[in-house]
Amino acid sequence: MKFKSAEEPVMGSTPYHVRISPGKAERYALLPGDPDRVNKISSYWDEFEAVDEHRQFRVHRGKYRGVGLLAVSTGIGGPATAIAVEELARVGVNTFIRVGSTGAIQPDIKLGDLIISTGAVRMEGTSYQYVREGYPAIASYEVVMALIEAAESLGFRYHVGITASTDSFYTGQGRKGYKGYFQSWMNSLLDDLRAAKVLNFEMEAATLFTLASLFGLRAGCVCAVYAQRVTNEFEVKGEDEAIRVANEAVKVLSEWDSIKKEGGRRFLYPSLIAENKKGLSKDTVS
Repeated sequence: MKFKSAEEPVMGSTPYHVRISPGKAERYALLPGDPDRVNKISSYWDEFEAVDEHRQFRVHRGKYRGVGLLAVSTGIGGPATAIAVEELARVGVNTFIRVGSTGAIQPDIKLGDLIISTGAVRMEGTSYQYVREGYPAIASYEVVMALIEAAESLGFRYHVGITASTDSFYTGQGRKGYKGYFQSWMNSLLDDLRAAKVLNFEMEAATLFTLASLFGLRAGCVCAVYAQRVTNEFEVKGEDEAIRVANEAVKVLSEWDSIKKEGGRRFLYPSLIAENKKGLSKDTVS
């Protein structure tokens, strides 16, 4: 394999890690951590092709309800997520939706519920390689609205709010490490975040949101609740619902993006959608 240079590790126009060329890229990308979840995501599509797989990055390309999209696994944590965002952005992706699993820390959230993140507490390290500490990790309001719209249309139970992203699944989320390793500050971690109305722990959203904001891209996150830290329960539940919501959100975003384009608007707002629906109704009547 011949690469351009150490500064730009690409083969022709194909990135080193996420091996998809600009000609095969789509505007929208779903980012599960688990490579096997890519297969589950694309099983709902009208059609798909397996593009490539390198390390943890499995890439499928296809169409969902007529809309072109990608599913690309990122593995676990911020560093690999940053690589995926960097390289996918380079080939033309501008909208990212993380499709993950999570641990809830609020008592009213049940196993199998979905959590749609509006922002994330930056308790990971990758985002600090890009920007100073005070910079917020915020989801795109359009992606958040599309995920809510999708969850409502499908009738799934969901919550909307702030997520905490960590680099450690164990001590960073208040669990004991190997041989019971623990430090005193970990005792107050869950209580402090719960008091701050943080909904859940996961490991990628803060990196995704920070990079998307810095690069002028859109990002969102929907996660299925596998762990309930208040009741100390754990069950793999809600994955299918999270996948269906993410897929449907892409269809919603595509429709809204068309409305913006037709109206010559850069940003989406409620009356723009209402005006479009009103126009469609008039056309149907006439």
